[in-house]
Amino acid sequence: MRSAFIVSLVACFIILFSSCDKDRVYDEYKSLKGWHKDSLVTFDLNNIDSSKIYDLFINIRNNSEYNYSNLFLITEIRFPQGKVISDTLEYEMTKPNGEWLGTGFGDIKESKLWYKENVKFDEPGEYQVTIQQAMRKNGEVDGIRVLEGITDVGFRIENSDN
Repeated sequence: MRSAFIVSLVACFIILFSSCDKDRVYDEYKSLKGWHKDSLVTFDLNNIDSSKIYDLFINIRNNSEYNYSNLFLITEIRFPQGKVISDTLEYEMTKPNGEWLGTGFGDIKESKLWYKENVKFDEPGEYQVTIQQAMRKNGEVDGIRVLEGITDVGFRIENSDN
């Protein structure tokens, strides 16, 4: 009886807090166990309202095994009609003193990173977003083969304030 009450209470909190996020249009995470340099994290986007304007974010969860102060990513957005937009991005992951940026307690930190703002998905059909790590050590040509410490990669679309 008591466990059923606890389960009901937890379910109510989940519904309550998820409904408070009015700006969220899409929010998905993919878990990783070592991010290989050739691995693409892929998000398929369907049924995005073409009349609205959105802000796009990349969400990164990392733990203390992540040994770098920044993060380089290569992203692509594939449009339904074949157009592709590619970007190489750099994000700071720590303050100058080495303290992690992002939110969270303990070993895991979550960073919500700006990707694009005021985006309109004006082609009907399915869009695809891919994210790939592009980290390398200073002075080395080849990228880091397997990047440790990134536990999850997420993609988020929010309604723009415009």
